[in-house]
Amino acid sequence: MLKMNEDDLESLEESLREEILSHFQNLGITSSNPEKLETFGNDKNTIRSLHRIQREERIKSSIDLINRRSEQFLQYFASGNEIVPETITPKLERVYAGKWQSELFRFASLTWSVPVSRGYGRRLRFLVWDKSNGKLIGLIALGDPVFNLNVRDNHIGWNLADRTSRLVNIMDAYVLGALPPYNSLLSGKMIACLVRSKEIYNEFKETYGDTIGIISGEKKRARLLAVTTSSSMGRSSVYNRLKLNDIHYFQSLGYTQGWGHFHIPDYLFLELREYLRKIDHKFSDYYRYGQGSNWRLNCSKAAINSLGFKVNLLRHGIKREVFFTYLAKNSNSILLTGKGKPELTTLLNVNQISNQSKERWIIPRSKRRPEYQNWNKSDLLNLIIFNNSSTS
Repeated sequence: MLKMNEDDLESLEESLREEILSHFQNLGITSSNPEKLETFGNDKNTIRSLHRIQREERIKSSIDLINRRSEQFLQYFASGNEIVPETITPKLERVYAGKWQSELFRFASLTWSVPVSRGYGRRLRFLVWDKSNGKLIGLIALGDPVFNLNVRDNHIGWNLADRTSRLVNIMDAYVLGALPPYNSLLSGKMIACLVRSKEIYNEFKETYGDTIGIISGEKKRARLLAVTTSSSMGRSSVYNRLKLNDIHYFQSLGYTQGWGHFHIPDYLFLELREYLRKIDHKFSDYYRYGQGSNWRLNCSKAAINSLGFKVNLLRHGIKREVFFTYLAKNSNSILLTGKGKPELTTLLNVNQISNQSKERWIIPRSKRRPEYQNWNKSDLLNLIIFNNSSTS
């Protein structure tokens, strides 16, 4: 690609600077020098505000899906009077690209107050059905974890070589939650526990058991030894102290540092990427399978830096709480040394987890808070378009 002449390049850069300033002011940052920004804040209203433009973009891009499928898909969502807490019986259905269930997954995820990521690299997506009434309880999606995550690596005891060799055995739950009105019954806790189930372990083994390492290029006998997830709203009430009988399902590892690119909307990112192309910067197209969000972050950093802003524009200050669960009793040992056979004696199946979850959370909640019965699935479109509440 031919480079732009100097005058055209200066004009483009000035236009992009003005657009970046306008975008940050639209997010509520009134300073004329956003490059001096230290943090946006960490309360839930601030987090929702930062995600607002991103969510509006996601809804706009999904209008065709909403118009085509909403009437048909509403039958799969429950009204409160269609749920009998004592009979809730979850079933996992694997979602494959190109199938109608994939569109249903996407439609259901629009109810989230924070836009759902599309995931990177390897992906396992599931609809969680209630067999007792044929309605959707919630969603699970696992994808490749980020390569750099200090709290995870410190917890395991990894150095760079360990992580490069054995990250293939970890997935990240980038979608994990219950849909209304099941969320009002604390079913989000049950769904989080289902990540650590025999069914998901076996699905991973069957699909990715002979994985080729992205970085090493070597064939690896991958097993799902651990799953990470993070709270989009700071500290989580769903994952904290998540325990059934003697089994811990998720434990908190601490918080991320509050850096990222989610507050850079797609339209602006595409303009920044095109700008890098025009100045012949390597990050504009320096993408391959497995780089995922790291590439987008690096691309955004490069463009912002080239435009004269400090990279702390990408320090949004939202410190997500990171959670971690082992699937085998000896997961940490295998992840640390690369040796051993997974001990799965504490890994329960979906029915066992469901029964314990109902007794521990769902049935008691239904008696304390019967308001879930007031939810009508006809309100779902209002929730999607205007986001008047959020899922758990």
